Amino acid sequence: MSGDPYESPQSTGGTPGRQEGSFARRIAIALAVLGVVVILICMGLPVFRGGAGDAARRMHCSNNLKQIAIALANYESLYHCLPPACTVDANGKPLHSWRTLILPFMEQMTLYETIDLSKPWDDPANKEARETRVPSYQCLSANCAPNHTNYVAIVAPGSCLQPTVPRKLSEITDGTRSTLMVVEVDARHSVPWMSPLDVNEQWLLSLGNVEKLPHSGGINVAFVDGSVAFVSSRTTPATIHAMITVAGNDSVQLPD
Repeated sequence: MSGDPYESPQSTGGTPGRQEGSFARRIAIALAVLGVVVILICMGLPVFRGGAGDAARRMHCSNNLKQIAIALANYESLYHCLPPACTVDANGKPLHSWRTLILPFMEQMTLYETIDLSKPWDDPANKEARETRVPSYQCLSANCAPNHTNYVAIVAPGSCLQPTVPRKLSEITDGTRSTLMVVEVDARHSVPWMSPLDVNEQWLLSLGNVEKLPHSGGINVAFVDGSVAFVSSRTTPATIHAMITVAGNDSVQLPD
């Protein structure tokens, strides 16, 4: 055979017409089979997107929250407290989010070192950093802006993360396994990841009324002990409130 891969092969005998007809039939059969396969894939595609596709995105989101929870745990291990929900300047003006403070524990040290923590997150000096997309801060189902996140803390009286005040684990007397630390929200409540913005307790208490959740039937959440669970939108407000408070002396029926 010639070394030229584009040269027609030499005849090896037999009837040319019969060989060409046999080859044409094989091509026709292959095309017919391929057409059937394409039709079957198209018929099954909506099912895949709605079922297995959502399950895959939900698992990816769960892994993101797990990474965030581990970063918060490593922060606590180094500083012996959880970060405040936000830092403030001398006049009490919010500067930076807890999400910025844990960047070194998210394998984002290079990004962290570009941020001027003495200036607000939206200062021109921090423009490049705040426009940077951090993939681990976005659920694939959330449809956020590139520099936004749908992973937030619940900032409320008695919640885990508080503005300006670091939280020691010893203060969480309800137990780290049953106290919420970070939750995912819908795209409408997503925030720039660098901003010192989160959500209040009311958003989570109204979970059953949220129109477009990132996942069908509920949201992923991370607890203080690092565990991640899926909380159904049918969870009662009383149970949700119990999960938010760090020292409410209330029992929690944890999600499976």
